[in-house]
Amino acid sequence: MKEKTMQVAQGQFHLQRFPLEKGETLRAWDAADEYLLNDIAAKLELADNPRVLIINDSFGALAVALHALKPSSVSDSFIAQKSTSENLILNQLAEDSVQLFTSMQLPAGQFDFILIKVPKTLAFLEDSLIRLQGTFKADTQLIVAAMVKNLPPSVWQTVERLVGATVPSKAIKKARLIYAQPDSERKVLINPYPVAYQLENTPYQIYNHANVFSHKSLDIGTRFFLQHLPQDNKYQQVVDLGCGNGLVGLMFADKNPAAHMHFIDESFMAVASAQQNFTRAFHQRSATFTVSDALSDVIADSIDLVLCNPPFHQQTSIGNHIALRMFQQSKSVLRTGGELWVIGNRHLGYKASLKKYFSKVEQVATNAKFIIVKACN
Repeated sequence: MKEKTMQVAQGQFHLQRFPLEKGETLRAWDAADEYLLNDIAAKLELADNPRVLIINDSFGALAVALHALKPSSVSDSFIAQKSTSENLILNQLAEDSVQLFTSMQLPAGQFDFILIKVPKTLAFLEDSLIRLQGTFKADTQLIVAAMVKNLPPSVWQTVERLVGATVPSKAIKKARLIYAQPDSERKVLINPYPVAYQLENTPYQIYNHANVFSHKSLDIGTRFFLQHLPQDNKYQQVVDLGCGNGLVGLMFADKNPAAHMHFIDESFMAVASAQQNFTRAFHQRSATFTVSDALSDVIADSIDLVLCNPPFHQQTSIGNHIALRMFQQSKSVLRTGGELWVIGNRHLGYKASLKKYFSKVEQVATNAKFIIVKACN
């Protein structure tokens, strides 16, 4: 896999997207990363040993370029953190030159510069800014970066409400920066996250951290999946893959009390939500909770059933590569006779994709929008 080179004010850096994909054409950074790094270079030179905090660095481009400052980098993505480490190694830089923090564990102390790449979920931005209030100094410079298409008015309004007045940059290469400094008169709000809702027709209260998909209500795809979950004592080791808030695995566990559940997601907030929901629902029952790159950490031939609603986006790029990796990995971890159950939008063509990996693929259920497919060997 040939890496691509980012040229910015801090230097030239070789960067790759992870997980590595054969024939990858997308870069591990965008014009907003370049804009932010070039813009901040002069400001950093004027500062005396500045403390720098990076939020939501997609593949480590910001952290790698700013490694000399030993920045702290917060991400909700396991893959983003792994990408940062791997890209530091690729550039022959010390891994400990960047301090990595999960979205559930923010760094202590105050920062001179806080650099934020706009997350896909506005709630995650809101949650981050509320929880970061203690890191602001009177002169902290906060800079938000994004491609213009990912900068709706709600982003500006959220920054102004939680930090202070904003000043926009001009757009360059379809990217823009938003500058803000803490307003001494700002109100520090009580964090509304995690939020909770009552799962319909059940006694279960579902808790969701800010970056969890459909964190305010049950989405229609999951609702359809729940209506068709299998029930059989043969399923002893079961994975809820890409578990989100763990709702699918929780309801499968409700129907199958003998099953040991494994909740796996690359989002730290997702796995934290799944753990909270399962523990509250089943006080005396154990389960496994793993933040990982899909099934990379699961032993081969150890699983009876994988339940999966694959994501079709990574950061802001859309495609089926994540789903295909999940299908391929599922084949490896399933025991003989094990099954993979997948739900997806009809137009995604998962049934045809699964036939590349499994000898038996059959439709379980379908409606106007979704299809549920079972695959096994």
